[in-house]
Parts: sequence; structure tokens; C-alpha cells
Amino acid sequence: MNGNGEHQVTHLRADGKGHRSSKAVAKGTVSKQNAVARLISAPDGDTPSPAGSTGATARKPRENGPATSMHDAMNHTAQSAISRVTHGLSPAALMGAWFDWATHMVAAPGKQLQLVEKAADKTWRQTRFAISCATTSNRSEPCITPLPQDNRFSDDAWQMKPFNMIYQGFLLQQQWWHNVVTGVPGVTAQHERELQFLTRQLLDMYSPSNFLPTNPEILRKTRDEAGQNLIRGMQNLAEDARDVMTGAPTAGAENFQPGRDVAVTPGKVVYRNRLIELIQYAPLTETVRPEPILIVPAWIMKYYILDLSAQNSMVRYLVEQGHTVFMISWKNPDEDDRDLTMEDYRQLGVMAALEAIQAIVPDQKVHATGYCLGGTLLAITAAPIARGKNDPFASLTLLASQVDFTEPGDLQLFINESQLAFLDSVMWKQGYLDTTQMGGAFQMLRSNDLIWSRAVREYLMGERQPMNDLMAWNADGTRMPYAMHSEYLEKLYLNNDLSEGRLQVEDRPVALSDIRAPIFAIGTVKDHVAPWQSVFKIHALTDTDVTFVLTSGGHNAGIVSEPGHPRRTYRIASKDAMDRYVDPEAWHAETEAQDGSWWESWVAWLGSRSGKRTAPPDMGNAKSGYPVLTAAPGTYVLQH
Repeated sequence: MNGNGEHQVTHLRADGKGHRSSKAVAKGTVSKQNAVARLISAPDGDTPSPAGSTGATARKPRENGPATSMHDAMNHTAQSAISRVTHGLSPAALMGAWFDWATHMVAAPGKQLQLVEKAADKTWRQTRFAISCATTSNRSEPCITPLPQDNRFSDDAWQMKPFNMIYQGFLLQQQWWHNVVTGVPGVTAQHERELQFLTRQLLDMYSPSNFLPTNPEILRKTRDEAGQNLIRGMQNLAEDARDVMTGAPTAGAENFQPGRDVAVTPGKVVYRNRLIELIQYAPLTETVRPEPILIVPAWIMKYYILDLSAQNSMVRYLVEQGHTVFMISWKNPDEDDRDLTMEDYRQLGVMAALEAIQAIVPDQKVHATGYCLGGTLLAITAAPIARGKNDPFASLTLLASQVDFTEPGDLQLFINESQLAFLDSVMWKQGYLDTTQMGGAFQMLRSNDLIWSRAVREYLMGERQPMNDLMAWNADGTRMPYAMHSEYLEKLYLNNDLSEGRLQVEDRPVALSDIRAPIFAIGTVKDHVAPWQSVFKIHALTDTDVTFVLTSGGHNAGIVSEPGHPRRTYRIASKDAMDRYVDPEAWHAETEAQDGSWWESWVAWLGSRSGKRTAPPDMGNAKSGYPVLTAAPGTYVLQH
């Protein structure tokens, strides 16, 4: 046991081949390639690409750690200061998008004329609607309807005068501005998306639903409660402002503490290194399937989204079905971890966990499951291993995980050269990306639902949405180290190196087609992070059996979809390795939806690829150097 009260594990396999001590792991730190690269840095500060890096790219490598020159330090300092005002968005990227649009708009008289015609048409439509409202006592037929996902004006009060005129005028303006920033000949698709995003932010901010005088629902509630809703709203606003300034947890989150209220499935931490704790869950059945399950969550989240309350814990459900489950719990990195790379996450994460599991449950293959970026990392790990003779994987399950990033959903708004350079400066001084910086970007992607609707409900209506386990988990964010975060954004999102065969592991390119283990992949209908059509591309990139599930819900709620959850549906179909490819739209049309939870189909799929039940394995294996260290949920999940 070391000075911090943690057990030392003296045989950690760090490179997939040999062993290195935990003492070396605790010191640091970085992969040997990064250290060598810094030693041979050119005089002008340019750092050659390390030969054994995780990927290859034509871009100049970013430095890991504080800048070595005064000029770089000045650049980082200035951009970091600007980021505090822009919430991490690059002004240069937005200006570039605007300049692209403006120069092409000037050269498009036909588009200009079209916008004039559309403005005249919308003005005439609103005028006719106003005349209809003035001359009839009945409700007039709206001249424009909101988009299906827009619920701001669904209350009947919006159909009464004068509020019907107000919201109809707003929707017409919203539609016209969409026409302004789209369809301009010559504007790049990326710039068009960025301008749509920017105009949507501004329009959402000035929606009539956000203001007391123009929102009939708030006026009605204020009248009925004699203004008490506004008093409660001011109290809610003061509480939230206090929490932001003091760094206190979101109100109500204190009722969902890991190990007490959530993450309570019985288990033990059986391994720990500087990056992960490995949890082995205690059996709840007399016999179990011989093949263990390893779950690799994304490092941008606490693992316990898959072990929430007893009724919706995926871990508990698997254990109750007779599976031995292991879970990786990632450390919440700080400034000392700034140099951790994707290769460190592969070796100290998935590879180290696999070695521990094979010692605890010997002579058995592993059902590996990855969630979000954890699934991407799992695929990056599995493909090189599959080239060898001893593939340890019985199957791979990818939960809302992408391996091709050409269509990464709304996140592509923040992925370009200018934005990544700006983000590097944001992370440069502190050594990591903070949870508030990440959360702000995700909220802006859905500002109508996550910012303005919440503000109206809590500050004007005076209604607090009761905290639940999923909301509390969402508020319990994690940081991401500088080197790794910069690397995966560049190599996966920007350059798409994984699916195009440029990403390297141990000096060889990763080929997803090398994977032979059967794959169970899940996409969710409302996923803004990993659109299901993007997740579906696993069919075209692998040469193995693939079972694909499309489930209702979003990136989180669609995965936490326990049996008995109301209004859950899913589609499921399998493709053999030799079957012809079917595009996602055709697959959707051909695959019938069914009610219920996809968890049940998944467990049946795992069971058909597992051996006969046997006695549960021991908790840990002290003889092999994997003793029980502490009770689940461990210590890393408690780091803030």
C-alpha cells in the first residue's frame, strides 16, 4: 500500500507485451514516444511526429504541455482569454463562415431576388392571417406550423389574440432567416451549418416564449398565482447563480450519491492504475455464463450511467441474468494528467482491464461492450488484436458508438482547424478541458430545449423539474486531458483516420475489417452525439456478423432502456458476414418496430454465444496479483 492508502499492483501490463510497475505508472506518465519526440524537438519548437504514435496526420502535431516558446505562450494566452467571452467558440471560425456566405451572397443576385420574393410572400401570409383574425370570432387557421420538435407554442393559449399573431410572425421570420443562410451557391456545407447554428442561437434567444409580456402561459400562471411564480423563479435563479459561483453541485444532485443512491450494485474494485479502477460485480445467481462481460464506458462520463438505480441499472440486469460483469471506472483527470494520450487510454484502460479479467477468469473469452467513445476505443483495441492467433473477444457490443466520423451529428459544428486550434489554447494552461466547457457546447446544440425552455420553466413559471438519477449523473461531469482530447478530436473527428485506415497502433494501421468477433451495435433515434445512420456504418466497415438495433430515445435515455420502461420500441435485424450491404433507410423500411426493451434481445444474443452455466468465479485473484482493493463503486468515481 502506498502513501495515499492505495494498493500497489506490481505487474501491470502497459504495452500489451511486457510488464511495468505501478511506480512507473504513477510517475507518469507519458508514452515513451512522446518523451522522445520532445527530446528531439527542432530549435524552432516544431515537434516531429513520434514514430509509434496512435495515428498519422499531415497537420503539425500539437504540443503536450505548456508552450516552449514565448510566441506560442502569447498565442495561447490571448486565445484562452477570448474563449472566456465566447464560451470556447472560435471567433475566427465564425468570421470565416460569415465571410464565405457574404462573398457568395454578393455574387448571387438570383438568391437575393429569391429572398426578396420570400419576404414579400411571408408578409402577405401574415397580413392575410391578421385580417382573418380580425374579421372572425373563430380561431383562424395558422399560416405556418412549428417544426415537429418545437413545443414552445403547443399550448392552446397561443391560439388566442394577440399571441397567435406574435408567434406566427416569429415562425415566419425564423423560416426566412433559414432561407437566408442556406442554399447560397458556393458556400461550403460546414460554413452553412455554422451559420444555421449561429442564427438559431439568436432566434431562440429572442423567441416570444422567453418573455413575460409575450407568453400567455406565463401571464396566465402569474394571474392565477398572484405573482408567486415569479418570486419562486427569482429564488431559483439566485440558487443557481450561487451554485455556479461556488462550484456547488446542481440542486437536488446531493440525493443521488454514487455508492449510496446510485452505483449500488454489489461489487469490488479488483485492480487500479493511474487511469482506471476495474470493478468486478458480485454474482446474484447460483450459476453464471462462463464468459465474462467487460464494459468500457466513455471517458467523458462517469461509468454509473450504466449502474443507476436498481430498477434501471444495466449492470444489475446483466448480473441478474447470470453474467459476470466487469466495469472500467475512469479517473477524473487533472492538470497532472495533461500528457495522457489515446494510446495511454488504450493500454492503461482496455488492455490492462483485459489482462486482469483473464487472470481472474482464465481460459475464457470476453464479451466486450463499449459505450459512446468507449466503443470507439474498444474497436481500436479489438482490430489489431484480431490479427493474432489468440483473439480474446467472444463478441463486441457497441452502444451508440461511431467508428466513422464523416457524419458525427451536431458536434461537427465545433470540428474544424480553427476551432481545434482555439480549443488547444483553452486547454493549454489548465491541462484539461473542464466539464463546464464541454457542457456549454452540448447545451448550445439544443439551446431551445436545454437553455431557454428550462429558463422559462424555472425562472418565469417558478417550476423546478424534480431531479432524477439520470439528471444527477449528467450533472456529475468529468474532465478530459489536454493531449488525449486534442488527439482524438483531430484524428477521429477532423481527419477520420480510423475508418480510412490511417490510425496506427503499435506502428501498424488499424483495419476494422480485421475484426472477426460478432458485433451487436445499437443506435438511438434521437441521438445528437452519434446519429444512428453514422453508427450504422459499422456494417460497411467490418467483415463479420453484425446485429443492429435502432431504439427509441436519445444518446443516454435510449441506452438506459430497461424492461418495463413505458413507450419504448426498437428495431433489430442481423447481417451475416457474407450478406450484401443494405443502406440505413432501406434497413429502416424493411425492419419492423417492436415494443419493449432491447436489453432482452441483447441478453438472448449474448446467451446464444456463451457456454453452459458454471459456478461463479472468485472475486479477484490474489495469487495472480489482483486482490480485492475496496468495495464498489471505488474511489475514482467520487472525484470531482
